[in-house]
Amino acid sequence: MPQDKPFTGPLSGLKILDLTAVLMGPSATQMLADLGADVVKVETGVGDATRKIGPQGDAGMGPVYLAANRNKRSIVLDLAAPAGREAFLRLAKNADVLTTNVRPDGLKRLRLRYEDVAQVNERIVYVSMVGFSQRGRYARSPAFDDLIQAATALPWAVAANTDDAPHYVPVNIADRSVGLYAFGVVLAALYSRDRTGKGQQVDVPMFETMVPYVLGDHLYGQKFLPPQGEFGYPRLLAKARQPYRTKDAWVCCAIYHDHHWKAFLEVVGMGHLWGTDPRLATMTTRTAHSEELNAFVREQLQLRTTAQWQAALAEADIPVFPMNTFQSLLDDPHLRDIGFFSEVEHPHVGTIREMAVPSEWHGTPPGNYRAPPLLGEQSEEILREIGYSDADIAKMMKDGVCRQPDKGSVPPAKETP
Repeated sequence: MPQDKPFTGPLSGLKILDLTAVLMGPSATQMLADLGADVVKVETGVGDATRKIGPQGDAGMGPVYLAANRNKRSIVLDLAAPAGREAFLRLAKNADVLTTNVRPDGLKRLRLRYEDVAQVNERIVYVSMVGFSQRGRYARSPAFDDLIQAATALPWAVAANTDDAPHYVPVNIADRSVGLYAFGVVLAALYSRDRTGKGQQVDVPMFETMVPYVLGDHLYGQKFLPPQGEFGYPRLLAKARQPYRTKDAWVCCAIYHDHHWKAFLEVVGMGHLWGTDPRLATMTTRTAHSEELNAFVREQLQLRTTAQWQAALAEADIPVFPMNTFQSLLDDPHLRDIGFFSEVEHPHVGTIREMAVPSEWHGTPPGNYRAPPLLGEQSEEILREIGYSDADIAKMMKDGVCRQPDKGSVPPAKETP
C-alpha cells in the first residue's frame, strides 16, 4: 500500500531502524509507528518468524505478524554480506533510533554493536532488547515468553491461585509488557538526547523488567527487613478470586473499599454485618480473610442473574462488569461506540480486522495507516532514499543481498478460512 503523504501524529519525522522480530520488539515499534514514526523493518530473507503463524502463514502474512507490524516498511538485507551491512549502516546514519532484539553475540559477529553503529551516527539511540542483563550469569541465555514467565514465578502464582498444575498465563504477557516498557525507554532516551546532544545504548532486559512487575504485588511481607510476613498478596492469590457465576452467566465485581462492602451487604440484606463482623473491619483484615470473603460473595452472586447484579451493584456504586469471551469482546458495545475495530482491505490478504490506536490525541492525532508489509515490500524504495542507484539495487538483488517480491509473485488477496 503506497504512502502518498508523510505520517502524521506526535512522532511524525522520527526515523526508527527496526532490527526486531517475533513480538516484544515489533510490538514496541508498532506503537512508535502508530504515532507517526517512520519505522523501517529490517528482515532476513526468511522473514520474521511470526509471518508463518496461523491463517495466511503460507503467504507470510499470518495474524500474529499482522497484529504487530502495521504502519511499517520492510526491507530484506543480508547483514552478513558486506554490501548488506553497508546498506544497514547507511540507514543507521540517518536514523534517530535503532531497536534490536538480536542476541548480543550475533550483533558482535555482524559488527553491528552500538560502538559500530555510533561510528556513523553518534546521536543514535540504540535500544537493545535482551533476555537478561548482560552483567549477570544468564547474559547469554536465550529468552522466550514462556521462559520469562517461568523465571518470574508466574506459572507458580497461577497454580497457587487455582490448586491446578502450574501453567502459563495464556497471553504473551512478558513479550507485550516488555515491549510496552521498551516503547517508553525509546522516548525517554530521545528526550535525553535532545537535552544532551548525545545518543546512547540502552539495554531493556525481559527478566529484570518482569521481576518488579510480579514482585511489586507479591514481595508483600518480605518487602521489610526483617520480614513482616510471607510472600504473596493474599487478595490476588485467593483461590476464590475468580469471576463469579450467576444464575445465567458470569460477572466480575470489585468489592474493595469500605463503602463497597457496606453497600454490598445492604444489597444482599445483611447490612447488620457491617460493624459487627471483625473480618470486615479494615482493608488489612479483609485482605487477611480474602479467601472466606470471596467465597461469601460467590455464594450470594449465584442467587441472581448477571443482568440483575449489573443493575443492583451499579445502583450501589460498586464496580461491576460482565465477563467477556473473545467473541463478546469483539462485539462489545462500548468498543463499537468508539469504532475501535475497523475492517481494512489489505492489498494482498483481503479484508482484515484492525484495532485502533488506544491513545486519543486532541492536538496531534495520528492519522496514518499503512498495511503490514510483505517481506521486503519496500526494499527498493528504501534503498533509493539512502542514495542507491537502480543499477546498485539490481546488483544487490542479483547477489541475494537484498530482496523484494516480484509483482507476479505477490500473493493475491484471498479469504481467510
